Amino acid sequence: MEAAGCRPQLWALCLPFSFLLWSLPATGMEATASPSPAPALPCAAFTKRTCEECVKNTKCLWCGENDTCMDYPVSKLIPPSSVCELKDSYWGICFVNFEAIIITIGVVAGLLLLLTVCCCCYCCRRRRPSRKHERKVKHDEIRKKYGLLPDSDHPYSRYENE
Repeated sequence: MEAAGCRPQLWALCLPFSFLLWSLPATGMEATASPSPAPALPCAAFTKRTCEECVKNTKCLWCGENDTCMDYPVSKLIPPSSVCELKDSYWGICFVNFEAIIITIGVVAGLLLLLTVCCCCYCCRRRRPSRKHERKVKHDEIRKKYGLLPDSDHPYSRYENE
């Protein structure tokens, strides 16, 4: 009397779980398809409403100049001024216009780049003296090995001509 896939020692533990699995379809707990989400309204449906309603959908762009909600022009990174001026465009949030978002992203990216370059330069300058010291120690060891240092007591020191 072995449950499917269970070892004989664990049969007592597997039986309740296998019974539970076998009884699920009979108890009406089978998986049911969830209702499909309601189709999203097109962006133009939010024209002459509020900016908040329009920008809830990230595919929409709100133009505050004439209170229109339009599809974000995905073929362009920045919406052209023929669609809406940047100072009147809102995307994602309504309390900051698109122009301010672009300027902020540019400033933050520039600061991060500058910070990275400064850190790299600082680290390289800091390592330079230590590298010089390491190189000097290595060269001195080689000179000592071949007896090129005057106070060398190494067995391979230079023979004196006598």
